[in-house]
Amino acid sequence: MNTWFITGGTPGGFGIAYAEAALRNGDRVALTVRRPDELDAWAEPYGDRVLVLSVDVTDDKQVQQAVRAAEEHFGGIDVLVNNAGRGWTGSIEGMAETDVRRMFELNFFAVLSVIRAVLPGMRARGTGWIINMSSVAGLRGVEGFGYYSASKFALEGVTEVLRGELAPLGIRVMAVEPGAFRTRAYAGFSNEPVEETIPAYRPVLEQVRAAMMEQHGRQPGDPERGVRAVMAAMAHDTPPHRLVLGGQGFDSAIDALEATLRDLRSSEALSRGADFPSA
Repeated sequence: MNTWFITGGTPGGFGIAYAEAALRNGDRVALTVRRPDELDAWAEPYGDRVLVLSVDVTDDKQVQQAVRAAEEHFGGIDVLVNNAGRGWTGSIEGMAETDVRRMFELNFFAVLSVIRAVLPGMRARGTGWIINMSSVAGLRGVEGFGYYSASKFALEGVTEVLRGELAPLGIRVMAVEPGAFRTRAYAGFSNEPVEETIPAYRPVLEQVRAAMMEQHGRQPGDPERGVRAVMAAMAHDTPPHRLVLGGQGFDSAIDALEATLRDLRSSEALSRGADFPSA
């Protein structure tokens, strides 16, 4: 029986999908959420197997307290799922600095805070899993979501290094990159007007918002199937380093990576020519 610590337990999202899948397997779950009363009815049938914690993951003190509470309640944490996060639209030039910093605090620095709080226990036991929920936008930049992409690119880099640092300690790490999934992620955009200080970028942002609103509720990705794919990948003898979720997301990631390879190879002579001449 494993104990899962999952951030971002908003109803209708990946956090709940992970929790329900773990509970179906007979595991135990600590789930963080900003408004725990939303999960009272959901959690009640599971009794002591579920611990719902009121946590603002951008507050390091609250994170430390939540991890200690989960460890005391269940005896330890076996699987960490860093799922909390969100995105704001805006141009690179025009987005307010306060919004940029707020996004990185949630999507990047909060993830580091949770990892650092959980790792001492995992290291002491010599085993554990860390699942970082990234995005296809962490593999290819998305216009209008530049800073969201940047925060996920940063998460990808940390995940890659963390994987190498923790492998000798018996702890496995995987990045999960969903494409468009039928969660509540797009719901807020219906009530949020495009805020852009530079008129030249408004057409791009309006187009991005319209595309998201058109797809809301019809995204091809199924969160339950996505979580099952992650669990299947975790069970492999050699788990993947990263797992793209969804057919559209997979195609987009492959196209972006192949384009990067073509671009790098087109300048190979220039790249190699930057070395000192060989003897």
